[in-house]
Amino acid sequence: MKLFSSVTGVVFPDPKNRLFLWTLLILLSLICGAYFLGNAFSAKEYKQRLARWGLIYSMPDTTTSNSNACKKQCRPSGTQALPQGIVARTSNLETRPLWDDSAVNNRISNHPLNLLAISVGVKQKEVVDKIVKKFPSSDFVVMLFHYDGFVDGWKNLAWSNRAIHVSAINQTKWWFAKRFLHPDIVADYNYIFLWDEDLLVDNFDPKRYLSIVKEEGLEISQPALDPGKSEIHHPLTVHKAGSKVHRRYYKFKGSGRCDDNSTAPPCLGWVEMMAPVFSKKSWQCVWHMIQNDLIHAWGLDRQLGYCAQGDRMKNVGVVDSEYIVHLGLPTLGGSNGNEGSSNSHRDDSDRPKVRMQSYIEMQVFGKRWKDAAKKDQCWIDPYEQQQANQTSH
Repeated sequence: MKLFSSVTGVVFPDPKNRLFLWTLLILLSLICGAYFLGNAFSAKEYKQRLARWGLIYSMPDTTTSNSNACKKQCRPSGTQALPQGIVARTSNLETRPLWDDSAVNNRISNHPLNLLAISVGVKQKEVVDKIVKKFPSSDFVVMLFHYDGFVDGWKNLAWSNRAIHVSAINQTKWWFAKRFLHPDIVADYNYIFLWDEDLLVDNFDPKRYLSIVKEEGLEISQPALDPGKSEIHHPLTVHKAGSKVHRRYYKFKGSGRCDDNSTAPPCLGWVEMMAPVFSKKSWQCVWHMIQNDLIHAWGLDRQLGYCAQGDRMKNVGVVDSEYIVHLGLPTLGGSNGNEGSSNSHRDDSDRPKVRMQSYIEMQVFGKRWKDAAKKDQCWIDPYEQQQANQTSH
């Protein structure tokens, strides 16, 4: 029997019908909730797919902001699978003891701050011994590049055990440097002396030299050459008596003049390659400019100013007060070098071949530089205007 309310005029169903309606209402609510929830997930997935396809731009999701921040971190290639705190990005050339942790910790805090790397053959052991003895072990790590393979021939020298020895037959200093002096390997060293073996250092003190370099702000430098005893290839390197540092060479007669208007090598902003000294920052640049296959590095010297961390007219120079003698011995491919090794015998006839290869590599490097400068639309030559002004004069 139906109930009727005279006040509202509403007819109430009986209890059985009311139970059915409530059940139906709850069921419909559950279905709608499931539908909207599923639709939300589908819409998110759909938008993500469209975003990946490039059809729409995906809006930033605040719930994934932390994930996006992590993706923007600059990580070395190959370290993505590692927690960032465990990544050791740099190294050095120091040896470590096999025991005694305290000794290790002391060496870490007091390791030498500079590197002396020399390309050597056993024939010049006496000269190299005098060079190394000038560089105090408290300030310098010593690394020898053995181009003749005679590593054992150096064992009788007092400092040999603390030096790093690398051997490869008939390879140049620049071949060794490209492979073993990566900036991440030598990151601990403030200055890198990349020297030849045929240098006399009677008038040279490395600590005083570095003091002058720092005072003058030289990023790339070399000691001057004694003109009376050295083989001189370029006048800019000649020692000037009474001078501390010079950055410029003057020549007022003949071809290739150098004056106050000169802005490019070999008048200024340039050092020779037998005894260069690089700051850490400049070496990070120079290493990348060394071509892996051009092992004689001819032509590289004229472009070193681009790695001077600023104006090469100021940051590249020759130190006069600490000078050396360059003997100019023909080691690789010459009569004074490699015949000491049974695996590397040469005669004088090979020397012209080495010189010719050096010249060819210089031409190749020059072409690569021109091609690279032309193709790189983002690179601006900081010295182009200076060189144009010099040419007009």
